[in-house]
Amino acid sequence: MTRTSESLSPQLHDYLVAHSAPVDPVLADLAEETARLYPDLTTMQIGPEQGTFMTLLARIAGARDVVEVGTFTGYSATCMARGIPDDGTLLALDISEEWTAIARRYWERAGVAHKIDLRIGPALETLRTLPEGPRFDLAFIDADKEGYTGYWEELVPRMRPGGVLLVDNTLSHGRVVDPAEDSAQVQGIRDFNDRAAADERVELVLLPVGDGLTLARKRA
Repeated sequence: MTRTSESLSPQLHDYLVAHSAPVDPVLADLAEETARLYPDLTTMQIGPEQGTFMTLLARIAGARDVVEVGTFTGYSATCMARGIPDDGTLLALDISEEWTAIARRYWERAGVAHKIDLRIGPALETLRTLPEGPRFDLAFIDADKEGYTGYWEELVPRMRPGGVLLVDNTLSHGRVVDPAEDSAQVQGIRDFNDRAAADERVELVLLPVGDGLTLARKRA
């Protein structure tokens, strides 16, 4: 046993992926196309082990209604949509027609397009147009880091009791603990982490998955 999380070397990460559920051709092709078209934006896409985790979590939680803030080319939405029943819904929010055009193609290939409601526009504005009151079983935030706290404040009241929120990049590549890092992006993550940790509406843990993944459960 160990009291701290292991730091993953490239070799250990490869081993981890090899001993998880295999990545199917749809997700493999999506990751390859995204890397080819947007080589400078590959960090905006989650890794295969996180995708598998999110599929399993959606199934374990029995999620039917899901919301995603920040869709990019659709990898995470594909994974979550696979974890909900055939009559479930995933509300995907993004600002880019270009990126989500790729997502739409792969959702069709994956057979999950009928579950996904994609809305293009500023996510905070879209969230504020939604009916107030609990409706979502699972939420995933992976968009502009300065906006995380705003998204959180709109989503927590709209989560059902026991609903799960996932928030990506909450370690900001280790920069959250570097006093020399003072960019708006890093400070946005710090502000969000402080807010979420103090939020009595949820219980949460910050996991060393990918670039940091906060997992929260709304209290009853």
